[in-house]
Amino acid sequence: MPAIRDWLQHRLVPARHRPPDRFDRRLIAPMVLGSVLNPVNSSMIAVALVPIGRALGASAAETAWLVSGLYLATAVGQPVIGRLVDLYGPRRLYLAGTAMVGIAGLLGALSPNLGALVAARVLLGFGTSAAYPAAMHLTRSEAERTGQGSPAGVLTALAVSAQTVAVVGPTLGGLLIGVGGWRTIFLINVPLSLACLVLGALRLPKARPPRTRLPRTRMPKVPESSPHPSVTAPDPTTVQDESHAPHVPAARGVDLVGMALFAALLVSLMLFLMRPRAADWYLPVLALVAGGAFARRELRVPEPFIDLRVLGGNGPILATFLRQFLSYTTAYAFLYGFTQWMEEGYGLHAAGAGLVLLPLSLSGLIVSGVTGRREAVRGKLVVGSLVQIAGCAALLIMNSGSAIWMLAGVGALMGVPQGLNGLANQNALYRQADSARMGSAAGLLRTFTYLGAMAASAADAAFFTHGADTGGLHHLALFMLAGAVLLLAVTLIDRSLRDLIPRKA
Repeated sequence: MPAIRDWLQHRLVPARHRPPDRFDRRLIAPMVLGSVLNPVNSSMIAVALVPIGRALGASAAETAWLVSGLYLATAVGQPVIGRLVDLYGPRRLYLAGTAMVGIAGLLGALSPNLGALVAARVLLGFGTSAAYPAAMHLTRSEAERTGQGSPAGVLTALAVSAQTVAVVGPTLGGLLIGVGGWRTIFLINVPLSLACLVLGALRLPKARPPRTRLPRTRMPKVPESSPHPSVTAPDPTTVQDESHAPHVPAARGVDLVGMALFAALLVSLMLFLMRPRAADWYLPVLALVAGGAFARRELRVPEPFIDLRVLGGNGPILATFLRQFLSYTTAYAFLYGFTQWMEEGYGLHAAGAGLVLLPLSLSGLIVSGVTGRREAVRGKLVVGSLVQIAGCAALLIMNSGSAIWMLAGVGALMGVPQGLNGLANQNALYRQADSARMGSAAGLLRTFTYLGAMAASAADAAFFTHGADTGGLHHLALFMLAGAVLLLAVTLIDRSLRDLIPRKA
C-alpha cells in the first residue's frame, strides 16, 4: 500500500512535482474532460428531440425547452461560477459542478415526463458551468507561474476538444439512441462525472480561502514590444499558497445581489424570446428593469460581480463577445434545425441523421487540428464567416428530394467554421481579459455562446411552427445567412484584431 500511495503521488499529484518552468501537463486531462461535458450534452440532444417528443407526447415547441433550459442555466451559471473560481480557486467548484452533472444525468434517465426532463437539463446546465472557467483560470495561472506566455497547445486542446465533441455529439447521440433509446444520452453523464471527480480529486491543486481584497482598477496597458503582455510579476507582499492561483490578491466578497439581478435579466429576456407574444409584454419590461438595476449596482459596489467600468472600457473584448454570439447563433441554428429537418422533413431515423452529420464532425476536427497552433485570429474569423455564408446559401437549395451526399456535403461545409471561430474567439479573449478575472471572463464568453444557442433554439421554434418542413428550413437558412454576414462585417471593422500579438507557447 505505501508503494501504491507513493506512485500515485509521484504520477498524479501536481502540487508536489509540477515542473517549475513549463505547463503542468497532468492538469490537462481533468481540464479537457470537464470542459467537454457541456458541448457533448448540448449537441447530443439535437438527435433526441424528435424521439423524446414522440415518447412523451410533446410538440417541437415544447421539446425546444430541453435545449433552452440547459442554455439558460449555463448562460447564468458560467460567469457566476467563473467569478467564484476567481475568488476561491478552481478545485472545489470543479468537483461540485462535475458531481452535479452525474446527479442530473441520473435524474434525466429516470424522468417520467417532459417537465422533469427539463428540470434535469437545467441542473445539467449549472453542473457543466464550472469546468471551463476553472480550466481557463488554471491555464492563465500556469502561464504566470512559469513566466511563459500563452500556452498555445493547451488553449488549442481546450478549444479543439470542445468543438470536436460538439460536432461529434449528434453522431454519438444517434448511436446511443440506437443502442438503448433516448434515455442513454442522459445516463452517459454518470460515468463521465465519475471520471471527472477522480481526475479532479487527484490532479487539481488545493487552494486556501481568499484572504485579501481584489483592487478595483483598470488593467494597465502593456507596450506592444513586451514579449508576454499578460504575465505580471508576483507581488512579494501577497501571501501565496500551494495552489495554481494567479499572483494577484484574491477578492473578499461575493456580489450575490449582482448575480441575482444578472440572472433575472437573462431569464426574463430569454423567456420572452422563446415565445414572443403580446400577452407576455411584462417580460421585456422586467428585463429592462433588472438590467438597469444590475448596471446601477455593478457601477457602485466596490467588489462587483461584473466590473462594468473595466468591461465597458475594453472595446476589443466586447467585440469578441459579440462575435461569439453571432458565430454560435448560426452554428446551433444549423445543428438543431438541420437535424430536425432531416428527421421530420427528410424522413431519416435519429441514428441515420447522426451518421449524415459525421462529415461535419470530421471537417471540424481536421480544421481545428491543422490551424490550432496558429495565432491568426482575424484570418480564422474571416474564413469562418465566409464559409458560414456559403453553407447557409447551400441550405436554400435543400429539399426532401436532395441526395444524401448533398446533405453530408452541407454538413462538412458547416464544420469548417466550427473548427475556426470558437478557437479564434477563445484566443482573443485570453489576450484581452484581465488575469484577475479570467474565470469570470471565460464564463461570459460561454454565456454569449449559449445566448447564441438560445437565439438559435428560438429561431428553430419560430420557423418550425408546423413541423420541421422544407419551407421552414429555407426561412431558417435566411436567418442564419443574415447572422453570418453580420459576423463577417464585425470582424472586418475590428481593427484591434490586427494588433493582437502572438505569444510564445
